[in-house]
Amino acid sequence: MKKLLLTATALLALSGFAAADIQAPPGSEYTSTRKLGRALSNILYGITEIPEMIVRRSEAHGRKAGWSYGAVDGTQRAFRRLGYGFYELFTFTCPTYRGTFKPPYEKCGQDNRVDMNVYDGLSEFPPELGFESYYGHVRTQKF
Repeated sequence: MKKLLLTATALLALSGFAAADIQAPPGSEYTSTRKLGRALSNILYGITEIPEMIVRRSEAHGRKAGWSYGAVDGTQRAFRRLGYGFYELFTFTCPTYRGTFKPPYEKCGQDNRVDMNVYDGLSEFPPELGFESYYGHVRTQKF
């Protein structure tokens, strides 16, 4: 009994010195299932880039630019999403981009979602039309 008590005390004392890294590695949020979801979403909803670019270009440069340049830019982005979607669908089980499951295209920051331009690249998932709010709804009281 004395030996068991001594062993338990020694283990308890030594366990105080044990330290573990509880942080997840940087690429842990990108998994093969997320890559598959990104692929399916790019294939199914990539076409939403066309009306999204028409609206963005119309707001920035006027209706004529929106319906001409916006439509062409949106079509180009939709085809790019379709290509990346099929690429990621066929390779979703293997880490292809620098040994990770991250998207192979340049991702725009979430802060630039509204003011995104051509040079920012594609966001990870296609834009949602109609039901997405970019701004928080708060009530402020003026004094």
